[in-house]
Amino acid sequence: MGMWLLAWWAIFVIGGRPVVGSDVVYDGRSLIVNGSRAILFSGSIHYPRSTPQMWPSLIAKAKQGGLDVIQTYVFWNKHEPAQGHYNFKGRYNLVRYLKEVQAQGLYATLRIGPYIESEWSYGGFPFWLHDVPDIIFRSDNEPFKFHMQNFTTKIVNLMMANGLYASQGGPIILSQIENEYQNIEAAFHEGGPAYVKWAAEMAVGLKTGVPWMMCKQSDAPDPVINTCNGMNCGETFAGPNSPTKPSMWTENWTSFFQVFGGEPYIRTAEDIAFAVALFIAKNGSYINYYMYHGGTNFGRTGSAYVTTSYYDQAPLDEYGMIRQPKWGHLKELHAAIKLCSKTLLSGTPTNFSLGELQEAYVFEQSKGECAALLSNSNRTNSATVNFRNSSYELPPRSISILPDCKNVVFNTAKVSVQSTIRSATATKKFDGAGRWKEFKDAIPNYNGTSLKADELLEHMSTTKDVSDYLWYTFSFEHNSSDVQPVLNVETRGHVVLAFVNNVFVGTAHGNPKVQSFNLENPISLQDGKNDVSLLSVMVGLPDSGAYLEHKVAGLRRVTIRDSESHNFTKYAWGYKVGLMGEDLKIYSRLGAREVQWSADGSSTNQPLIWYKTNFATPDGSDPIALNLGSMGKGEAWINGNSIGRYWVSFHTQKGVPSQTLYHIPRSFLKPLRNLLVLFEEIGGDPLQITLETISISGVCGHVSDSHPASSVPFSGLEQSKRPPTVQLRCPPRKTISTVEFASFGTPVGDCDSYSMGSCHSEKSKAAIEKACLGKRGCSVALSSGNFGGDPCPGTLKSLLVDAKCK
Repeated sequence: MGMWLLAWWAIFVIGGRPVVGSDVVYDGRSLIVNGSRAILFSGSIHYPRSTPQMWPSLIAKAKQGGLDVIQTYVFWNKHEPAQGHYNFKGRYNLVRYLKEVQAQGLYATLRIGPYIESEWSYGGFPFWLHDVPDIIFRSDNEPFKFHMQNFTTKIVNLMMANGLYASQGGPIILSQIENEYQNIEAAFHEGGPAYVKWAAEMAVGLKTGVPWMMCKQSDAPDPVINTCNGMNCGETFAGPNSPTKPSMWTENWTSFFQVFGGEPYIRTAEDIAFAVALFIAKNGSYINYYMYHGGTNFGRTGSAYVTTSYYDQAPLDEYGMIRQPKWGHLKELHAAIKLCSKTLLSGTPTNFSLGELQEAYVFEQSKGECAALLSNSNRTNSATVNFRNSSYELPPRSISILPDCKNVVFNTAKVSVQSTIRSATATKKFDGAGRWKEFKDAIPNYNGTSLKADELLEHMSTTKDVSDYLWYTFSFEHNSSDVQPVLNVETRGHVVLAFVNNVFVGTAHGNPKVQSFNLENPISLQDGKNDVSLLSVMVGLPDSGAYLEHKVAGLRRVTIRDSESHNFTKYAWGYKVGLMGEDLKIYSRLGAREVQWSADGSSTNQPLIWYKTNFATPDGSDPIALNLGSMGKGEAWINGNSIGRYWVSFHTQKGVPSQTLYHIPRSFLKPLRNLLVLFEEIGGDPLQITLETISISGVCGHVSDSHPASSVPFSGLEQSKRPPTVQLRCPPRKTISTVEFASFGTPVGDCDSYSMGSCHSEKSKAAIEKACLGKRGCSVALSSGNFGGDPCPGTLKSLLVDAKCK
């Protein structure tokens, strides 16, 4: 390294000597990339949860939203599905993905793990790892460390071979080893810290030329950086474990993953922005949004009970469309921070109280540059604070950003961007006569199975994750009784279906909060031999916890009660892994020819039915989804590509399905005769299924006298003096067709729910229609002159507009 560069570093060292990583270094204040330090905004976009055709648009929208970095996990179980056999094709083409990030001028953070959790089946571990002799995952265990090091080295070498590290001129500025290990470290006693030390030394020894990090790992050994995960790291993070390391936030959760039967978690744009601004105020310099785009858990990739749609409430929704106001509000936050990032990074920080729950964070440079963030942590009440001889109004739980310590250019609680309304439009209903063909999967019995055991086998160890399904079968002799027989099955799977003499007798399922559940149903038995077939179903493998390799699933106890109790737990059992339809791959065009399909397709609400049909691709470029609201539980394939598990019958406490729409990427389709195949486990009505296009159908804006002006684009501090303005903009090729609601005055509520207030200009709607109808976008200032006068002088005004796009 040249002496000039070392001298340059010395100027910016805060809290200790910087650590060298070729072109990427760090010190106690920030990462330094190619000689420049910056506050970096990052977003998680996972390459397997979208398609290569979607990657350019997703990355471009992230860049437009003010991001500097794309962060992704590396998915071991998909890259090495069989030991020593690697897959980096299609959605798993990591090199292509990172080159796209680089082509669009962004950096990348590579979270190799290789344990990732991520609501991904088995936490990203390939299931063959489970069968390695004497292995104990994520511990100071030689078999595990051998395979972990082997895969980590494989990925690092792949990145190096393609010149993808920043030290080679590539986009990767940061890598991660392990993932939230401190959550389970104590379970391994003295072996936990030993494993952390080994993992850090192993990773650093690979000499990537960029820093390594461990998230949620306060004992991360030097030079590995410990980082924070959570929703409020500005309040919960104790900070880096060395003054030579920067304060970094690896996961700022933009919503939360959803499980079948669970309600969606809605985190507001205001809450996210407050958390980010507070973290920066407390010397944070890297913030990653988890997720920035969640995407889709295609196939069987989601972990236990996790829905197929992943983080749909992120700034870019499941389909890759911009979700407003979250995307736009965060974009404005990024622009405001970047106005003063040099001062924030190089200035001397001080903070002091402005009130009981109010605080000023001030950064000053020797030449007089000054930036301030004024915080109000009170969640219910606004506060008026005095700062440098000026008065500032701070809404509840908000931070105002003053790039010059005078003018407010952004407040985290004041949203000036529009909200968007997403809708689905049915383009095809699969209800025509003869539309569907069907095939009933086979129900095996004991004599028809090749795998036998005198006990109940553990589900995951038996299936090896090649299928969600495992049949347990047995036969027994029964003599007539006056007592109604009752079948009781205790299981640690997720779903169980019971058949007696090939007749469906019932089903039951668990939920994420219970480890086991029971199916108990009256059954009919015949005199003599009876065949019992029990289908155990997993909805994703577990993804977290200590000793993951020891977790179990499947049937634990089986009894039949009549005049006495008959325990079949220790008995002669026959097993079959998977379904006949899976074995034959009848979800593919070639495999579908292997069975005789019934032509009428009329077996609605029957279990174990495969359905198939064909359809043409809808015109246009809008995203496409399959509405499976009439079905029960199963999986869906388009032209042989699984679009994921569906589970419509598992309702939330509000009595509705957690998910009814299932994303079909357009790259899965061809113009005509697309093959749609469903496997329905418990019964549904395919005649009610619809194919739908997803679009932004409406826009809504809401500003008030107390709102700052729109800050996009920032051209200087004079922006803060402009009047608040409602700005509406429809998606490409659409215009504002209808003004549903408009009120200049004191409208009640917000874009999610509104009504007329006590003060209202009768000319509101006409004024908005004149300015906006027929246009893709329009802008209307909060000014009485635009509405023919002031309807209530002396009252603070708001303007709320809800419009449709067509």
